[in-house]
Amino acid sequence: MENMAEEELPPQEEEEAQVRVPTPAPDSAPVPAPAADSALDSAPTPDSAPAPALAPAPAPALSPSLASVPEEAESNFFSERHISIQRRLADLEKLALVTEGDDDDGPASSLNSENLGTEKSHTCPLCPKEKFRACSSQKLRRHLQNLHWKISVEFEGYRMCICHLACRPVKPTIVGEQISSKLGAHYHCIICSATITRRTDMLGHVKRHVNKGETKSRYIAASTAKSSNEILKEADTDIQVGPNYSIPQKTDSYFNPKMKLNRQIIFCTLAALAEERKPLECLDAFGATGIMGLQWAKHLGNAVKVTINDLNENSVTLIQKNCHLNKLKVVVDSEEKEEGDALEEDGTLGDIQVTRMDANVLMHLRSFDFIHLDPFGTSVNYLDSAFRNVRNLGIVSVTSTDISSLYAKAQHVARRHYGCNIVRTEYYKELAARIVVAAVARAAARCNKGIEVLFAVALEHFVLVVVRVLRGPTSADETAKKIQYLIHCQWCEERIFQKDGNMVEENPYRQLPCNCHGSMPGKTAIELGPLWSSSLFNTGFLKRMLLESLHHGLDDVQPLIKTLIFESECTPQSQCSVHAPSNLNKQGKRKSSEMIINTAKKQKTDASAVHPPFYYNIHRHSIKGMNMPKLKKFLCCLSQAGFRVSRTHFDPMGIRTDAPLMQFKSILLKYSTPTYTGGQSEGPMQSVSEDTVADRVEMSVADKAEASGCRRW
Repeated sequence: MENMAEEELPPQEEEEAQVRVPTPAPDSAPVPAPAADSALDSAPTPDSAPAPALAPAPAPALSPSLASVPEEAESNFFSERHISIQRRLADLEKLALVTEGDDDDGPASSLNSENLGTEKSHTCPLCPKEKFRACSSQKLRRHLQNLHWKISVEFEGYRMCICHLACRPVKPTIVGEQISSKLGAHYHCIICSATITRRTDMLGHVKRHVNKGETKSRYIAASTAKSSNEILKEADTDIQVGPNYSIPQKTDSYFNPKMKLNRQIIFCTLAALAEERKPLECLDAFGATGIMGLQWAKHLGNAVKVTINDLNENSVTLIQKNCHLNKLKVVVDSEEKEEGDALEEDGTLGDIQVTRMDANVLMHLRSFDFIHLDPFGTSVNYLDSAFRNVRNLGIVSVTSTDISSLYAKAQHVARRHYGCNIVRTEYYKELAARIVVAAVARAAARCNKGIEVLFAVALEHFVLVVVRVLRGPTSADETAKKIQYLIHCQWCEERIFQKDGNMVEENPYRQLPCNCHGSMPGKTAIELGPLWSSSLFNTGFLKRMLLESLHHGLDDVQPLIKTLIFESECTPQSQCSVHAPSNLNKQGKRKSSEMIINTAKKQKTDASAVHPPFYYNIHRHSIKGMNMPKLKKFLCCLSQAGFRVSRTHFDPMGIRTDAPLMQFKSILLKYSTPTYTGGQSEGPMQSVSEDTVADRVEMSVADKAEASGCRRW
């Protein structure tokens, strides 16, 4: 019953009928009804005359049952609802009479809902005449009940019935030598007025509205609050946004407040690069509202020459308005457009060039020192153009928001976009970051350029990768060598990169430190990749970014940058020397600038060891019947055992260490306490020998493998 658009009923003779218009509420005037032939007309207001007929298409957009809502807000809310949205089946039957009431010469008071069983003919208000001809009231009632009302979708007492009118545009199809335009069945959403074809899709559509809290009352408040453009403020930068600015499908200039951390860390990256050389030619390839480029120009001044690009004309207009709102000059096609008297009195802070063209075309035509790519979804379509003309030692920043494919929820999409085989693992976020870096490295190598990864961040909403460009085929070859495949054991979560070489390995399982393949029948490991196998962080550059965040007062991003520094050095936070510049605000500007210069000089000489790849989740490897130690204490225990260890921003309970998994589990078991001891203090278990520890770890691995055997095979 979901696809009822193909139903054809036998034609019936049309007959006119005198009907009585349903009496409206006392506070509202009677709603005049259009003729039966003018189904496309909207219902006129009480003070206006009926609109002329345009075409024999849909019925009026205002249903009589929703025309008289007591409250004014609800009246405005339902004034745009379609006639297919009703409370009762009788309302649809009355609606069929209303569409024919104006054809009668006398008053329409001779018929009511009780005498529908006359021999008069009526047309369906939700079907065109070509699909359903006029018929008797009994047949019309069966038609409304079996076709429209039976498969309706209910929401807060209203029924969204299926509609067969020409409300949804359908592409014409060529059948032989004739062109036929078949009308498709669809539903009208009571909340957002969208048209959905299938009933299952409509149920999911309404459920998403409910999960987001977009009910009737919230829709009324949002429609009144966002009727005009709003002005938001972020990092001392004012931007004007349009209605529904946070919904990508309903706005041209999308603005996401949750990406504030992303914008701040990119600003710190550009500020650190500006200390090396200036002025920098920077590009925000997908401007939208222009918030990111405005922050660059407003806070860095003459150190940067900002270009904001967007393909949408409305977005370009909004970017120009936001530039004037922040007292910045707008350069369009080498012509300056100033605000006027306000700019002359207060003065301008910088110049911004606003362009409207495809991002690939712009990056092919011009060269830049800093390029930021933040499309809606994957950015693989723009990587080749970005590395084509980027200057030597420049920076390319890539923000990917296609987390469903990168986080292994849509594996076929990851294979299509990145050419990568991926599964869900405990370190899936770092896996996503290495996938994006590998795609960036391949695009740079195609342009005879290499990359140096400055940092890679993977959070809930995005994956951010920032790389420095190194020109030359030698750098490209060195970069290409760092793209390798990963062998991942699906039983014990052990992982290792494949060895270099072109020779075929007789038994690839020998490379894994674990013995799962020998102790269990069948295949136990999977090959993932290609992935970036080298370091994901540059410690010297991250320290300079921390200084810039302190200098510009960006408090929100400082904890993240500190965590990245600890992770890059793979040391606990207590042993890291990043706390030295914490008193930067107390020092003078002259002394702080000297610290920045000295740190920049030391960056080339300080070559710290590469951090170990991937991390372990302490909860994932917990032992049954044992209470784990505190995370800080366990980090100290691993460090005292001689391993490098640190926390990671990818996972709040993740531990990055170079310890093998067997050693990791043995130390975890050694400092765990039995569950039955209750409030016993944590400490090493003196009575347990090393052989017993190893046996219990092996038993734990075997129990997990046996428990998950039905799921993996």
